[in-house]
Formats: sequence, structure tokens, C-alpha cells
Amino acid sequence: MLAQASFTDSHEGFVVSGEPRHAPSWAEARELAYQCAGPLPSSKVTLGEAIGRTLTSPVTAQRNLPHYASSAMDGWAINGSGPWILTTAGLPLSPGEASVIATGGLVPTAASAVLRKESGHASADGHLSLRHDAKPGETLPGRHIRPAGEEAAAGEVLIPAGTLLNPAHIALAAVAGHDHVQVQRKPRVAVVLTGSEVVTSGEPAPGQVRDAFGPQLDAVISQLGGEPGGQRRIGDSYEEWMAALGRVPDGVPPDVTITTGGTGKSGADHFRDAIVALGDRLLLDEIAMRPGHPAVLAELPDGRFVIGLPGNPLAAMMALMTLGEPLLAAMGSRPLRAAVLMTSGADIDPDPGRTRLMPCTRIHDLAFPASRTGPGMMRGLAWADGYMAVPPEGVAAGAPVPVLPLPWTAPINFPDQSGGYAGWPA
Repeated sequence: MLAQASFTDSHEGFVVSGEPRHAPSWAEARELAYQCAGPLPSSKVTLGEAIGRTLTSPVTAQRNLPHYASSAMDGWAINGSGPWILTTAGLPLSPGEASVIATGGLVPTAASAVLRKESGHASADGHLSLRHDAKPGETLPGRHIRPAGEEAAAGEVLIPAGTLLNPAHIALAAVAGHDHVQVQRKPRVAVVLTGSEVVTSGEPAPGQVRDAFGPQLDAVISQLGGEPGGQRRIGDSYEEWMAALGRVPDGVPPDVTITTGGTGKSGADHFRDAIVALGDRLLLDEIAMRPGHPAVLAELPDGRFVIGLPGNPLAAMMALMTLGEPLLAAMGSRPLRAAVLMTSGADIDPDPGRTRLMPCTRIHDLAFPASRTGPGMMRGLAWADGYMAVPPEGVAAGAPVPVLPLPWTAPINFPDQSGGYAGWPA
């Protein structure tokens, strides 16, 4: 039986108080993981590093954009209606003078317009005249001149805080003269992979299993908004657990450490013992869900979080979606993603007291549970669009069921409440 846990008003989560109670529900666990952490401080990064990051301070125009009057065409800067005498490019123009100018070039002082190359004729003796087939209005004041401040005035907000930066935003910041921007820092996530029976290549022998986590966890961490902070492999001893959880990789402490395996309660499982010895606070110990119920969420005295995932691959992924996705969203200053109600395409039996997390596929407007979804299987998840959170009382075909996308799901697969389609946030 678990220790008593209560969700406090201070959002400190499920804290041990010595009284027995049932494990928190799947929904409570997600909310706890989201509420137990706050946004990380912002950081200053170069423009090249900022793509895909969330802006925390607005990008403003430091001066007018463009900051000088420029030509919109290749041709001649002119003063007056012509004909003109050609003079040295870049010098101020007197009435009746013209000079060669290229697109984007600085319009010389006193120029009244820019004459397109197609509309003028320069003679060998240094004179410029308007071609007989020139379009009307080619010499009107301001013609083909991009005035200073045409795009933005000095001090104007170009990119507001909260924007998820794309390449065009970065180009705009560069045009505005910025070299760095202030963005939301991504949580750094270290991974501890456990199990003396795990092999990392080739066919496993009887009694061995192939590593299902190492090749993919860093990618999933990135898709959930984290920054991979390195992987470490250990065996199953208590000493190895202590060394791994107490270690600071590369001298840079991770914000979150994710472990795999060792969250059971047998004599060979040392996760909890190591957590207690390090002074961790158990925020959550088990979840009333299947698979993935032995998942654990803890906090070290220095503020680092530890997510203990079960050793079975599908159970671990469902636990990561339940605890890791909300925690990393909170630390990245993103909202907690709500499940979308979809229509179940199948009858699903009750599982009293537990939410069943079932990889599913979407066909039209129906969600169908995938096959081959045992705790240690990955085949069903490999072809799934998302996962259903089936309540303890089960669900009948045709009834609504909560569904959440997987981090790698294509956006078109999940309709949102507005009638559009919702993808996974970056």
C-alpha cells in the first residue's frame, strides 16, 4: 500500500504523510507533473540557435526599416522630369541630373525618383532620356523609391514575446540589426539506462533483452521540448544507482534525469532506496494506470527532478508521456496539453481502479486501439497515431474517449475543438 498523498494548494504535489491511500489517477499524475515545476529562466542565444525556440523578450526595430531610402529598381536616380545629365553615382543630384543606381542602393540626396532601366536611354555622350514606350508616371516624385521606415519605424515591435521562432523570424531579427535574442531555456534532460541483462547490438541471447531506449529517448526528449543532456548505462547494483543519480554529467547539472527500470519493489530494484539516500522528495510513487503504474516522480534537494520509468518499453513510454510531457511543458513555459475527445471504434472492457493507456490509430473520426500492446511490446506503438486514456469503467464503441497524440504524430491526425487540426507543440 502506498503512503498517503495529498495535492497541496502550493502545488508541491503528492507529499508523503504516512497515511495509506490509493495511487493517484492518470489525470492527477499529469496535473501533478505539470504543477510541480515552473518555467526555467530565459537565456540569450545567437540567431542561429534560436530557430524553434520561444521568444521571451520582444524583438524591436532598433531604427527605421529600412534605415535609408533605397531604390526598388535597377536604373537611374533622377532629379526632375528629364532629360538628364549623367553624373557620378552616389553624389547629391542637382535639378536635371541623374546617376546609375542598383536595386537596394542608397538614393542620393535630392533625388526625386528612380527611373527603371527599361524606361530610360543613356547615350554615349552622357545624357539620359525617357524612352518613348516608358509607362506613364515613371518620373513622378517618389517613384520606385523605398522610403526609410517603410517596413517599420524605430522602436516598433517586430516579433512579440511568446512567438515560436521560425526561419523568417530570424531573418527579420537580423535585418533589424540583432545578433542575439532572449528565448525560453529548454530543460536539460539526462538519461540513466539500467539493466545488466540489456545488450546494445545484435541478437540478444536467452535471458538478455535488446536496448529499446538508448536509440530513441534523446529524440523523444527533443520532441517533448527538452534538450538531451547525455546518456549513461549502469548495471543493477545500489552503488551504481547512487553514483548515477548523484553525478553531474560534464559539470552541467541536468534539470531532469530520466531513468529506466528499477522502479519495482523487489529486492533487486534500488531506485527508491537511492532516491531516499540522496534526500529526494517523492512527489509521486506509482500511478493508477496500466501499463506504466510503477512510474515515480521525485525532486532532489538541489531542485533537479527525477522521473523513474518502468523497464518494459511500452510501459516506460506511457509513463514518459504521463509524467515527462507535462513536466517538460511546465519548465518550457508551455501549456499542459489537453486530451481530445474522439469516438471509440471498439468496446474496451473495464479495468476497475485504473486508467488504461492504449496506443491507437485514427480512421476517419474513430479511434481504434492498436494490437500487440503488451507492456514489453513496441509493435503496436510503432504504427499508432496516439494513445487512448480509457477510464476504469471502460468504454463502449461509439462513446467518447480521451485521446492524446504521440510526440512524433503528424499534425493532421488529431482534430482540435475548433475544427482544425492540432499537432504536438514544440
